[in-house]
Amino acid sequence: MIEIRIHGRGGQGGVTLAKLIGTTRYLLGESVQAFGVYAAERSGAPLQAFCRCDTQPIVNRNMIYEPDHIVVLDPTLIGPAITTGLKPGGWILINIDQPPEVFVEKYPGYRIATIDATAIARKYKLGTVSVPIVNTALLGAVAKILDFTLDQVNGALEHIGFVGANIDAAEEAYQLVKTAQPTTEADFVHPEVPHPRIPGLVEGNTGILPRIKTGDWATQQPHRENKVAPCNHICPAGNNVQGFLERLAKEDVDGALEILLDTTPFPSICGRVCPAPCMEVCNRIQLDEGVNVRDMERYAGDHGNAKVTPASDRKEHLAVIGSGPAGLSAVYQLRKLGYQVTLFEGGKELGGLLRTGIPPYRLPRDVLDAEIQRILDLEVTFTTNHRVDKAGLVDLANGFDAVLVATGLQELRDLRLGIDDDQAIMQGIDFLDLANTKDIRVDDEDVVVVGGGNTAFDAARSSLRLGAKSVRVVYRRTIEEMPAIAEEIDQGIEEGLQIDYLTLPISATPAENGYSITCRKMELGEPDESGRRRPVEIEGSDFEIHADRVLLALGQSPEVSIFPEGTEVHEGDSLIGTLQTPVFAVGDLATNDGTVTAAIGSGRRAAFHIHHTFTGEQLLAPPHEESDVVGADLMSMHLFEKNGRHDGYTIPAEERRFTYDEVHQGLPDLDEARRCLSCGVCNECDKCVTYCPEGVLKRVGHEFHFDYSYCKGCGVCVAECPRNVIYMSQI
Repeated sequence: MIEIRIHGRGGQGGVTLAKLIGTTRYLLGESVQAFGVYAAERSGAPLQAFCRCDTQPIVNRNMIYEPDHIVVLDPTLIGPAITTGLKPGGWILINIDQPPEVFVEKYPGYRIATIDATAIARKYKLGTVSVPIVNTALLGAVAKILDFTLDQVNGALEHIGFVGANIDAAEEAYQLVKTAQPTTEADFVHPEVPHPRIPGLVEGNTGILPRIKTGDWATQQPHRENKVAPCNHICPAGNNVQGFLERLAKEDVDGALEILLDTTPFPSICGRVCPAPCMEVCNRIQLDEGVNVRDMERYAGDHGNAKVTPASDRKEHLAVIGSGPAGLSAVYQLRKLGYQVTLFEGGKELGGLLRTGIPPYRLPRDVLDAEIQRILDLEVTFTTNHRVDKAGLVDLANGFDAVLVATGLQELRDLRLGIDDDQAIMQGIDFLDLANTKDIRVDDEDVVVVGGGNTAFDAARSSLRLGAKSVRVVYRRTIEEMPAIAEEIDQGIEEGLQIDYLTLPISATPAENGYSITCRKMELGEPDESGRRRPVEIEGSDFEIHADRVLLALGQSPEVSIFPEGTEVHEGDSLIGTLQTPVFAVGDLATNDGTVTAAIGSGRRAAFHIHHTFTGEQLLAPPHEESDVVGADLMSMHLFEKNGRHDGYTIPAEERRFTYDEVHQGLPDLDEARRCLSCGVCNECDKCVTYCPEGVLKRVGHEFHFDYSYCKGCGVCVAECPRNVIYMSQI
């Protein structure tokens, strides 16, 4: 990107010069911005103009504080402040009738160019004798020092309609501009020169504010307040989505990962398997397409580097049962707070459903292992192959200061079809466990999968990879009600899955080479407790399909028999023991949400709840108020450019259906993060500062200050704020 700041006076054509420079690049297919600061529009008043050019789409709309080059249209503006923020080695082009060597010592570390654009403008009668318009001559000089061609200059002038004398002036300046450069590399080093306050540009102008405090005229005053972006509001894990995208947009990948690791230990995992409700509520959908948050979280997790350090060890020792996403999330947050934790897992390896229920083509095992290791590196004690029953829970409760139970949804829903063959009819989650360990094949089989969630599609797509002749998904509602991730449905169809919507299997009978499954067509009735329309059977609509194997993915429910019923714990009529410490349910066991992201959020909240129980310290922020969430209707959407979503590379269907290699390869760069609109949160675009007609709004570093002594309450800053950060209040 090239960024140029122009210093001039009203009437000299500085803003038009910015547009002319931008046009030379626009005609080459580049993205450009050209704009001015209009707070002072009077002829002769100092002004600034800005130009950006880049081969990539430009999303930054700030004024330019650290330009690559400076153009000075009026020699009376020359002073120390001109170089504020100028990058070392940048060009300073000055409209003056002196050689550039005069300014080399004044501006050490920079390249100097001079051109008498005023004389050229007067020669070609551009403007008037008293106020010559120097922009086209300076365009020629800019082109020469930045290696633009004369053809590019002429093309820009003709495109805007500046022909004749304007082209002659540009060509003459292109030939006459003089340059001086530092002679050694050391000369490019920009010394730390203090910038003292410079005197007024006009005699008697001391720069002080007028005596009349016009703020007394106002009936309203502007104020700034960050609100809540929809993505932040809806994220089940509680991630600061807007915050980490802002860091990525600034190419601070480590900073983005640090933000994510505050709330989740699994950015690389969620960046692959999260259903991404944040993408469904993204305000950018009203402009073009929602931001691909999931792939950006994956990018931060895969490419970032951030160290997590636990607090000093506390005396309390906690037990966590279950190493799925909820249990591991709780362990992670508890260790960061300094609690000693022992983790108990019934399986052979840590990970729970992350390991047994999600295929490697969606979640590679090296990614899973790396993020679990991040948690174990916090000095977590764990044991595998250790199932905990009710008696074991009592023992743990009496041996630890608290117990968290995060055993997930283990009660599988069945469908009675009249088949007793455990190989012919299986639970989808059990099939996936065997598939993930390569302990099952379905070569040349016709496989029927019953259900419409992620488990159903994982089982169906895995069946294809394990040699199935055909795979059909049978679902009793329509695609609009399917809870599976939309991309997984689309990719499954691409790979060859057949889907029977509004269909319910009701029975099965042995048939030659397998089973004949009797199915009944359905229609949608009134909504049920889930909010979806209830499927209703259509009598007389039965039909048959063939299957060698039926996989059930009808959902799961919490298995609560492990839980004690009170201080005294009984098994039937027998007293097992008494509880000495609290026992907490975490994740799907408590919420039945059924997603990795929701389980992560539940684990974090449980950890903070336990911390509050022990210390009284409240770490969990209160839930967002709906009134604080900024929707698209509150945004100035017309101020943003359209720019379609980047989806990254996906292995073609004809290749991926025969392999467990990861299907989606992610995004190669950070361009997608720059599409984030930063809804309700100031990203320092500076439109409010630029358009303040009184100049009473200033930005100092990252702080914005209203001078209410002179603010008339016109509301221009509110109207120009794209993100609804500024509002008016009655005085």
